Amino acid sequence: MVIIKLTKRQDEILQIVKKNGPITGKEIAERLSVSRAALRPDLAILTMSGNLDARPRVGYFYNEQFAVKRQAEKYLHQKVTNFKAHPIVVEKSTSVYDAIVQLFLEDVGTLYAVDLEGHLAGVVSRKDLLRAAIGNQNLQELPVSVIMTRMPNIVTIFPEETLYEAAKKMINYHVDSLPVVKEVDKQSNTYLLVGRITKTTITRAYLELMEEKVD
Repeated sequence: MVIIKLTKRQDEILQIVKKNGPITGKEIAERLSVSRAALRPDLAILTMSGNLDARPRVGYFYNEQFAVKRQAEKYLHQKVTNFKAHPIVVEKSTSVYDAIVQLFLEDVGTLYAVDLEGHLAGVVSRKDLLRAAIGNQNLQELPVSVIMTRMPNIVTIFPEETLYEAAKKMINYHVDSLPVVKEVDKQSNTYLLVGRITKTTITRAYLELMEEKVD
């Protein structure tokens, strides 16, 4: 579905029909103080694009189903950079014990391990930490670098990608979150960690956008 950018008058028509529909073209023209002939192209565009439904001898109706689709389309094209959260990081030399403590203090499911330059070095999930905790090892001496997922096996997302792309990656790779990264001087598999996107982020963004008033 392609969203057509509406003119100011077309927006005004939508608001009139939304509040007063069903309403005839003559009544809309009177409210806008224009002729019916001047209004016909706008009504034709709004009807063909799906914003309005028209019924002979009844008038124009606001298409609620199309409005929901517009919001869904708007959601799908939102950029990751507008919704990314601050990443919860540990140094890759951090002990598994300290990582577990931080995981619960921050109430997250994933930690990101970075090197001294802030580059993404690895991802440590709740499952990774649980697996290490039941392995009868000294967790205070075991660094997260031993148990973390390393590059190039980390699924990442760039700030300019969309929420739709982020959601697809999470589903396809069975992960709960994605590190938001930027390339470092075109170096292979070297990224600066700038944020995180989680399933909760995706859901919250969807609800916020769907609850907005549709134009």
